[in-house]
Amino acid sequence: MTRKLPDDAFTFYVGLGPGRSYAAVADRFGVNKKTVTRTALAQRWRERLAEVEAKAREGTHRRLVESLEEVNERHLRMLRAVQQRALEALRSMPLKTAIDAVRSLHDAIKNERLVLGEPNDRTAINVEDLIKREHARWMSENEEDDDPATTAENAEEVHDDRDDS
Repeated sequence: MTRKLPDDAFTFYVGLGPGRSYAAVADRFGVNKKTVTRTALAQRWRERLAEVEAKAREGTHRRLVESLEEVNERHLRMLRAVQQRALEALRSMPLKTAIDAVRSLHDAIKNERLVLGEPNDRTAINVEDLIKREHARWMSENEEDDDPATTAENAEEVHDDRDDS
């Protein structure tokens, strides 16, 4: 088995997927595994495979982002159509029978804000502000605990309490 490895061996190797091996390439082309290994080193198969996989991930990521943007745009168009219909219904209905239009409008606005990444309730919590507040609170508690004067006073109080007993 001293045949030369064909030019499309790398393409076959990539096409094997996650279970790829040099032995599988050798079996496919009827050559020795050492021939495949030497060719792979000389032609930088590992580096080239990493590049191919990185490009594939980038393409997949790009398509996912585009798909998500399309979904968000479609949802916004639908929500705005519902808002328009709800407003038309509010204009044409007597006040007592307009509650369904009000509910539709409220739901459409709430969902539109959600799609846009905005808080849709007054009780929405800004995570960054929460983290800053908690960090400040923890740091101030730690600083009081680390203060040598406070620690010394606490130690004296404990010592004084022991003397009283």
